[in-house]
Amino acid sequence: MPLLGQAVLAIWNDVVAGEEAEFDRWHLGEHIPERVGVPGFLRGRRYDVVDGERRYFTLYETERPEVLNGPDYLARLDNPTPWTQKCIRLFRNNKRTACRVTLSLGHGVGGAITTLDVGPAPGRDIELRDWLTRAALPALIGADGIIGAHLCEADEGVTRVQAAEKTLLDRPDELARWVVMIEGTEAAVIDRACATILAAPALTSHGAAADVATGSYRLVYSLGRSG
Repeated sequence: MPLLGQAVLAIWNDVVAGEEAEFDRWHLGEHIPERVGVPGFLRGRRYDVVDGERRYFTLYETERPEVLNGPDYLARLDNPTPWTQKCIRLFRNNKRTACRVTLSLGHGVGGAITTLDVGPAPGRDIELRDWLTRAALPALIGADGIIGAHLCEADEGVTRVQAAEKTLLDRPDELARWVVMIEGTEAAVIDRACATILAAPALTSHGAAADVATGSYRLVYSLGRSG
């Protein structure tokens, strides 16, 4: 199936060197289950890097964008558990963005994902959006081993929530612009499929700014909402 709901929260981060095991215990054992328990959260996924600037990628799928600055979620952000207070301080190089789902194609969850933080060049947002949604992403879905292809556009107003948990970070979050995600059976399969269609020359010729940040990740954990 494609992404669940109308919005996602995309998070890329590193952690303090030597604290990876503690981060894993908390992230998989407490944090993702807690977040998925918030009303309106539908699924959480954790990925580890294959090739990219940041070691971890976490994706939450929600019913609507407003869930991500709504009272139930803000209540969690304003009341972090003791373990969360400890582990949020381990985050480094954090990039976090709430996005509206523009297009989601596919038929399942892939074992690997490639993320592209891409934005339109000035005045070319309609051109880039049309090319991605009408040509590039539909073409990728037809490639062998590709499970999903998604375009999500940042909602800065929803992203920039003020909460107690934010004060625990070593510095404010960076923001992504548009998030393109390609899911597949493995990272090498996605690389081959994207080599031409989403290569830098193709992106920029269809309206993307030149500074595209790409990461390749393998799926570690996925948890959907029960009930």
